[in-house]
Amino acid sequence: MTLIREDRTDQVKANSEPAEVFAAIRACRILERMASDNKHGSTGRPDPMVKGFLDYLKVEKGLAPLTVSSYHSDLVQFTEFLQARRRTLAQARREDVRGFLSQLFANDVKDRSVARKLSTLRHFYKYLLLDRMIQHDPTLEIDSPKQWKVLPKSLAAAEIDSMLESAGRAGDSKFSAALAQRDRAMLEMLYAGGLRVSEIVHVKLEDLKLEMGYVLVRGKGDKERIVPIGKAAQEGIRTYIVDGRQALLNGRVSAMLFVRRGGSLLTRQRVWKMVKDASASGRHASPHMLRHSCATHMVENGADLRTVQTILGHADISTSQIYTHVALDRLKTVYRKFHPRGKRSGTAGQP
Repeated sequence: MTLIREDRTDQVKANSEPAEVFAAIRACRILERMASDNKHGSTGRPDPMVKGFLDYLKVEKGLAPLTVSSYHSDLVQFTEFLQARRRTLAQARREDVRGFLSQLFANDVKDRSVARKLSTLRHFYKYLLLDRMIQHDPTLEIDSPKQWKVLPKSLAAAEIDSMLESAGRAGDSKFSAALAQRDRAMLEMLYAGGLRVSEIVHVKLEDLKLEMGYVLVRGKGDKERIVPIGKAAQEGIRTYIVDGRQALLNGRVSAMLFVRRGGSLLTRQRVWKMVKDASASGRHASPHMLRHSCATHMVENGADLRTVQTILGHADISTSQIYTHVALDRLKTVYRKFHPRGKRSGTAGQP
Protein backbone atom coordinates (compact mmCIF):
# COMPACT_ATOMS: atom_id res chain seq x y z
CA MET A 1 0.00 0.00 0.00
CA THR A 2 2.88 2.37 0.72
CA LEU A 3 4.31 2.03 -2.77
CA ILE A 4 0.88 2.59 -4.33
CA ARG A 5 0.43 5.79 -2.34
CA GLU A 6 3.88 7.00 -3.31
CA ASP A 7 3.19 6.37 -6.99
CA ARG A 8 -0.08 8.25 -6.80
CA THR A 9 1.67 11.11 -5.04
CA ASP A 10 4.26 11.17 -7.80
CA GLN A 11 1.51 11.36 -10.43
CA VAL A 12 -0.02 14.35 -8.70
CA LYS A 13 3.38 16.06 -8.46
CA ALA A 14 4.05 15.37 -12.13
CA ASN A 15 1.16 17.64 -13.06
CA SER A 16 2.24 20.46 -10.77
CA GLU A 17 6.06 20.45 -10.79
CA PRO A 18 8.51 20.98 -13.65
CA ALA A 19 9.60 17.82 -15.42
CA GLU A 20 13.22 18.19 -14.33
CA VAL A 21 12.26 18.43 -10.64
CA PHE A 22 9.98 15.41 -10.89
CA ALA A 23 12.65 13.32 -12.61
CA ALA A 24 15.21 14.27 -9.95
CA ILE A 25 12.82 13.32 -7.15
CA ARG A 26 12.13 9.93 -8.71
CA ALA A 27 15.83 9.26 -9.27
CA CYS A 28 16.68 10.09 -5.65
CA ARG A 29 13.92 7.81 -4.38
CA ILE A 30 15.15 4.92 -6.51
CA LEU A 31 18.69 5.31 -5.21
CA GLU A 32 17.47 5.63 -1.61
CA ARG A 33 15.46 2.43 -1.92
CA MET A 34 18.44 0.61 -3.47
CA ALA A 35 20.74 1.77 -0.70
CA SER A 36 18.30 0.77 2.03
CA ASP A 37 17.78 -2.66 0.44
CA ASN A 38 21.51 -3.34 0.07
CA LYS A 39 22.40 -5.46 3.10
CA HIS A 40 25.83 -6.85 3.85
CA GLY A 41 25.88 -10.37 5.25
CA SER A 42 23.64 -10.85 8.27
CA THR A 43 24.54 -7.60 10.02
CA GLY A 44 21.70 -5.68 8.37
CA ARG A 45 23.97 -2.71 7.64
CA PRO A 46 24.41 -1.22 4.16
CA ASP A 47 27.66 -2.20 2.48
CA PRO A 48 29.65 1.06 2.20
CA MET A 49 31.59 -0.21 -0.82
CA VAL A 50 28.44 -0.98 -2.79
CA LYS A 51 26.80 2.25 -1.71
CA GLY A 52 29.87 4.23 -2.76
CA PHE A 53 29.96 2.43 -6.12
CA LEU A 54 26.29 3.17 -6.80
CA ASP A 55 26.82 6.83 -5.91
CA TYR A 56 29.81 6.90 -8.25
CA LEU A 57 27.72 5.48 -11.11
CA LYS A 58 24.94 7.97 -10.55
CA VAL A 59 26.89 11.14 -9.78
CA GLU A 60 30.20 10.83 -11.65
CA LYS A 61 29.24 8.52 -14.52
CA GLY A 62 25.77 10.04 -14.89
CA LEU A 63 24.04 6.69 -15.46
CA ALA A 64 20.26 6.44 -15.45
CA PRO A 65 18.50 5.08 -12.33
CA LEU A 66 17.39 1.92 -14.17
CA THR A 67 20.99 1.21 -15.23
CA VAL A 68 22.23 1.76 -11.68
CA SER A 69 19.51 -0.60 -10.48
CA SER A 70 20.81 -3.31 -12.84
CA TYR A 71 24.33 -2.93 -11.45
CA HIS A 72 22.92 -3.16 -7.95
CA SER A 73 20.95 -6.36 -8.58
CA ASP A 74 24.01 -8.05 -10.11
CA LEU A 75 26.12 -7.16 -7.07
CA VAL A 76 23.42 -8.44 -4.71
CA GLN A 77 23.36 -11.75 -6.57
CA PHE A 78 27.14 -12.08 -6.37
CA THR A 79 27.08 -11.14 -2.67
CA GLU A 80 24.62 -13.96 -1.95
CA PHE A 81 26.88 -16.37 -3.86
CA LEU A 82 29.88 -15.29 -1.75
CA GLN A 83 27.96 -15.62 1.50
CA ALA A 84 27.56 -19.32 0.80
CA ARG A 85 31.37 -19.49 0.61
CA ARG A 86 31.77 -17.39 3.77
CA ARG A 87 33.41 -14.52 1.93
CA THR A 88 32.68 -10.85 1.41
CA LEU A 89 32.94 -8.75 -1.74
CA ALA A 90 36.34 -7.46 -0.66
CA GLN A 91 37.59 -11.03 -0.07
CA ALA A 92 36.44 -12.43 -3.43
CA ARG A 93 38.96 -14.43 -5.43
CA ARG A 94 39.26 -15.32 -9.06
CA GLU A 95 37.88 -18.80 -8.46
CA ASP A 96 34.84 -17.22 -6.81
CA VAL A 97 34.08 -15.19 -9.92
CA ARG A 98 34.56 -18.25 -12.12
CA GLY A 99 32.35 -20.29 -9.82
CA PHE A 100 29.67 -17.61 -9.97
CA LEU A 101 29.70 -17.61 -13.77
CA SER A 102 29.62 -21.42 -13.85
CA GLN A 103 26.59 -21.42 -11.57
CA LEU A 104 24.82 -18.99 -13.88
CA PHE A 105 25.48 -21.21 -16.89
CA ALA A 106 24.31 -24.26 -14.91
CA ASN A 107 21.01 -22.46 -14.28
CA ASP A 108 20.58 -21.84 -18.03
CA VAL A 109 21.24 -18.12 -17.84
CA LYS A 110 21.81 -16.73 -21.34
CA ASP A 111 25.27 -15.75 -22.53
CA ARG A 112 24.37 -12.08 -22.81
CA SER A 113 23.12 -11.95 -19.22
CA VAL A 114 26.24 -13.69 -17.92
CA ALA A 115 28.43 -11.27 -19.87
CA ARG A 116 26.54 -8.33 -18.40
CA LYS A 117 27.01 -9.59 -14.84
CA LEU A 118 30.72 -10.11 -15.46
CA SER A 119 30.91 -6.57 -16.81
CA THR A 120 29.26 -5.32 -13.59
CA LEU A 121 31.87 -7.11 -11.47
CA ARG A 122 34.70 -5.74 -13.59
CA HIS A 123 33.48 -2.17 -13.18
CA PHE A 124 32.92 -2.69 -9.46
CA TYR A 125 36.37 -4.12 -8.71
CA LYS A 126 38.07 -1.59 -10.95
CA TYR A 127 36.39 1.11 -8.87
CA LEU A 128 37.57 -0.54 -5.63
CA LEU A 129 41.09 -0.95 -7.00
CA LEU A 130 41.37 2.69 -8.06
CA ASP A 131 40.15 3.81 -4.63
CA ARG A 132 42.64 1.40 -3.01
CA MET A 133 39.94 -0.51 -1.16
CA ILE A 134 41.39 -3.78 -2.47
CA GLN A 135 44.82 -4.84 -3.69
CA HIS A 136 43.88 -7.47 -6.28
CA ASP A 137 41.16 -7.55 -8.94
CA PRO A 138 39.47 -11.00 -8.95
CA THR A 139 38.06 -10.43 -12.45
CA LEU A 140 41.46 -10.28 -14.18
CA GLU A 141 42.21 -12.90 -16.85
CA ILE A 142 38.61 -14.06 -16.96
CA ASP A 143 37.35 -14.23 -20.53
CA SER A 144 33.95 -12.85 -21.33
CA PRO A 145 31.44 -15.52 -22.43
CA LYS A 146 31.27 -15.89 -26.18
CA GLN A 147 28.10 -14.29 -27.42
CA TRP A 148 26.18 -14.90 -30.59
CA LYS A 149 25.97 -11.69 -32.57
CA VAL A 150 22.25 -11.05 -32.81
CA LEU A 151 21.59 -8.83 -35.79
CA PRO A 152 19.21 -5.99 -34.93
CA LYS A 153 15.74 -6.15 -36.46
CA SER A 154 14.86 -3.32 -38.79
CA LEU A 155 11.81 -2.28 -40.76
CA ALA A 156 11.49 -1.87 -44.50
CA ALA A 157 10.90 1.60 -45.93
CA ALA A 158 7.34 0.59 -46.86
CA GLU A 159 6.66 -0.45 -43.25
CA ILE A 160 7.91 2.92 -42.01
CA ASP A 161 5.57 4.72 -44.44
CA SER A 162 2.65 2.57 -43.28
CA MET A 163 3.35 3.43 -39.63
CA LEU A 164 3.55 7.14 -40.38
CA GLU A 165 0.27 7.00 -42.26
CA SER A 166 -1.41 5.10 -39.43
CA ALA A 167 -0.14 7.48 -36.74
CA GLY A 168 -1.30 10.49 -38.77
CA ARG A 169 -4.93 9.38 -38.87
CA ALA A 170 -7.04 11.67 -36.72
CA GLY A 171 -10.57 11.61 -35.41
CA ASP A 172 -13.16 14.35 -35.61
CA SER A 173 -12.17 16.18 -32.43
CA LYS A 174 -9.49 18.84 -32.15
CA PHE A 175 -7.74 16.85 -29.43
CA SER A 176 -7.60 13.73 -31.62
CA ALA A 177 -6.06 15.74 -34.44
CA ALA A 178 -3.45 17.16 -32.03
CA LEU A 179 -2.49 13.67 -30.84
CA ALA A 180 -2.16 12.46 -34.44
CA GLN A 181 0.15 15.38 -35.29
CA ARG A 182 2.26 14.71 -32.20
CA ASP A 183 2.53 10.96 -32.79
CA ARG A 184 3.48 11.38 -36.45
CA ALA A 185 6.10 14.00 -35.55
CA MET A 186 7.56 11.67 -32.91
CA LEU A 187 7.75 8.77 -35.36
CA GLU A 188 9.44 11.04 -37.90
CA MET A 189 12.04 12.08 -35.34
CA LEU A 190 12.60 8.55 -34.00
CA TYR A 191 13.30 7.29 -37.51
CA ALA A 192 15.11 10.36 -38.86
CA GLY A 193 17.55 10.68 -35.95
CA GLY A 194 17.66 7.16 -34.51
CA LEU A 195 16.73 8.48 -31.07
CA ARG A 196 16.21 6.34 -28.00
CA VAL A 197 12.89 6.56 -26.14
CA SER A 198 14.54 8.15 -23.10
CA GLU A 199 16.07 10.76 -25.41
CA ILE A 200 12.97 11.81 -27.31
CA VAL A 201 10.78 12.27 -24.23
CA HIS A 202 13.34 14.69 -22.79
CA VAL A 203 13.90 16.81 -25.90
CA LYS A 204 13.20 20.43 -25.03
CA LEU A 205 11.73 23.03 -27.34
CA GLU A 206 14.96 25.03 -27.10
CA ASP A 207 16.96 21.98 -28.24
CA LEU A 208 15.21 21.98 -31.61
CA LYS A 209 16.77 24.03 -34.42
CA LEU A 210 14.39 23.49 -37.30
CA GLU A 211 15.79 26.28 -39.45
CA MET A 212 19.22 24.61 -39.25
CA GLY A 213 17.89 21.05 -39.55
CA TYR A 214 19.12 19.48 -36.34
CA VAL A 215 18.20 18.75 -32.73
CA LEU A 216 20.39 18.65 -29.62
CA VAL A 217 20.00 15.27 -27.91
CA ARG A 218 21.09 14.21 -24.42
CA GLY A 219 21.97 10.54 -24.45
CA LYS A 220 23.42 8.02 -22.03
CA GLY A 221 25.60 9.51 -19.32
CA ASP A 222 24.02 12.89 -20.09
CA LYS A 223 26.26 13.19 -23.15
CA GLU A 224 25.07 15.71 -25.71
CA ARG A 225 25.17 15.21 -29.47
CA ILE A 226 23.81 17.02 -32.50
CA VAL A 227 21.46 14.90 -34.62
CA PRO A 228 20.38 16.04 -38.11
CA ILE A 229 16.76 15.61 -39.14
CA GLY A 230 15.48 15.51 -42.70
CA LYS A 231 12.90 17.69 -44.42
CA ALA A 232 10.06 15.22 -43.89
CA ALA A 233 10.68 15.19 -40.14
CA GLN A 234 11.08 18.98 -40.10
CA GLU A 235 7.71 19.48 -41.77
CA GLY A 236 5.95 17.07 -39.41
CA ILE A 237 7.48 18.68 -36.33
CA ARG A 238 6.71 22.19 -37.57
CA THR A 239 3.05 21.27 -38.14
CA TYR A 240 2.84 19.76 -34.67
CA ILE A 241 4.39 22.82 -32.98
CA VAL A 242 2.07 25.28 -34.73
CA ASP A 243 -1.18 23.36 -34.25
CA GLY A 244 -1.05 20.16 -32.21
CA ARG A 245 1.24 21.26 -29.40
CA GLN A 246 -0.78 24.38 -28.66
CA ALA A 247 -3.97 22.33 -28.51
CA LEU A 248 -2.38 19.83 -26.09
CA LEU A 249 -0.99 22.57 -23.85
CA ASN A 250 -4.40 24.28 -23.70
CA GLY A 251 -2.93 27.55 -22.47
CA ARG A 252 -0.30 26.00 -20.19
CA VAL A 253 3.47 26.25 -20.54
CA SER A 254 6.01 23.43 -20.92
CA ALA A 255 9.70 23.36 -21.80
CA MET A 256 9.36 19.95 -23.45
CA LEU A 257 8.85 19.52 -27.18
CA PHE A 258 6.50 16.54 -26.97
CA VAL A 259 3.84 16.81 -24.27
CA ARG A 260 0.70 15.10 -23.05
CA ARG A 261 -2.65 16.78 -22.64
CA GLY A 262 -2.28 19.66 -20.19
CA GLY A 263 1.48 19.93 -20.78
CA SER A 264 2.61 17.09 -18.50
CA LEU A 265 5.73 15.03 -19.23
CA LEU A 266 5.37 12.28 -21.81
CA THR A 267 6.28 8.84 -20.44
CA ARG A 268 8.42 6.18 -22.08
CA GLN A 269 5.54 3.72 -21.82
CA ARG A 270 3.30 6.05 -23.82
CA VAL A 271 5.86 6.21 -26.62
CA TRP A 272 6.13 2.41 -26.72
CA LYS A 273 2.34 2.12 -26.92
CA MET A 274 2.17 4.72 -29.67
CA VAL A 275 4.70 2.84 -31.81
CA LYS A 276 2.95 -0.45 -31.14
CA ASP A 277 -0.43 0.96 -32.17
CA ALA A 278 1.04 2.53 -35.31
CA SER A 279 2.39 -0.86 -36.41
CA ALA A 280 -0.77 -2.81 -35.54
CA SER A 281 -1.64 -3.49 -39.19
CA GLY A 282 1.74 -5.03 -39.98
CA ARG A 283 4.81 -6.41 -38.26
CA HIS A 284 5.00 -5.49 -34.58
CA ALA A 285 7.49 -2.66 -34.13
CA SER A 286 9.20 -0.96 -31.21
CA PRO A 287 11.00 2.37 -30.80
CA HIS A 288 14.33 0.54 -30.84
CA MET A 289 13.44 -1.04 -34.20
CA LEU A 290 13.01 2.47 -35.60
CA ARG A 291 16.47 3.32 -34.27
CA HIS A 292 17.94 0.22 -35.93
CA SER A 293 16.05 1.00 -39.12
CA CYS A 294 17.60 4.47 -39.21
CA ALA A 295 21.13 3.03 -39.00
CA THR A 296 20.42 0.12 -41.37
CA HIS A 297 18.94 2.29 -44.11
CA MET A 298 21.82 4.77 -43.86
CA VAL A 299 24.43 2.01 -44.25
CA GLU A 300 22.47 0.48 -47.13
CA ASN A 301 22.62 3.82 -48.93
CA GLY A 302 26.35 4.28 -48.46
CA ALA A 303 26.85 5.89 -45.03
CA ASP A 304 30.11 5.07 -43.25
CA LEU A 305 30.15 3.61 -39.74
CA ARG A 306 31.68 6.71 -38.18
CA THR A 307 28.68 8.75 -39.30
CA VAL A 308 26.30 6.12 -37.91
CA GLN A 309 28.23 6.11 -34.65
CA THR A 310 28.00 9.90 -34.35
CA ILE A 311 24.29 10.13 -35.14
CA LEU A 312 23.23 7.25 -32.89
CA GLY A 313 25.53 8.27 -30.05
CA HIS A 314 27.47 5.01 -29.74
CA ALA A 315 30.39 5.38 -27.35
CA ASP A 316 32.42 2.74 -29.22
CA ILE A 317 32.68 2.08 -32.95
CA SER A 318 32.37 -1.65 -32.23
CA THR A 319 28.72 -1.09 -31.35
CA SER A 320 28.09 0.39 -34.80
CA GLN A 321 29.86 -2.50 -36.53
CA ILE A 322 26.80 -4.72 -36.14
CA TYR A 323 25.39 -2.84 -39.14
CA THR A 324 28.20 -3.88 -41.48
CA HIS A 325 26.23 -6.93 -42.64
CA VAL A 326 23.65 -4.76 -44.39
CA ALA A 327 26.31 -3.29 -46.67
CA LEU A 328 27.65 -6.68 -47.79
CA ASP A 329 25.87 -6.70 -51.15
CA ARG A 330 26.97 -3.15 -51.89
CA LEU A 331 30.57 -4.00 -50.94
CA LYS A 332 30.53 -6.99 -53.28
CA THR A 333 29.27 -4.83 -56.14
CA VAL A 334 31.94 -2.21 -55.57
CA TYR A 335 34.63 -4.90 -55.26
CA ARG A 336 33.65 -6.57 -58.53
CA LYS A 337 33.56 -3.21 -60.27
CA PHE A 338 36.89 -1.79 -59.15
CA HIS A 339 39.20 -4.63 -58.08
CA PRO A 340 41.29 -6.12 -60.92
CA ARG A 341 40.82 -9.64 -59.54
CA GLY A 342 37.22 -9.09 -58.59
CA LYS A 343 35.89 -9.13 -62.15
CA ARG A 344 34.63 -12.20 -63.86
CA SER A 345 37.05 -14.44 -65.67
CA GLY A 346 38.04 -13.15 -69.07
CA THR A 347 37.08 -9.51 -68.41
CA ALA A 348 40.10 -8.33 -66.44
CA GLY A 349 41.83 -6.84 -69.47
CA GLN A 350 38.73 -5.36 -71.08
CA PRO A 351 37.98 -1.63 -70.78
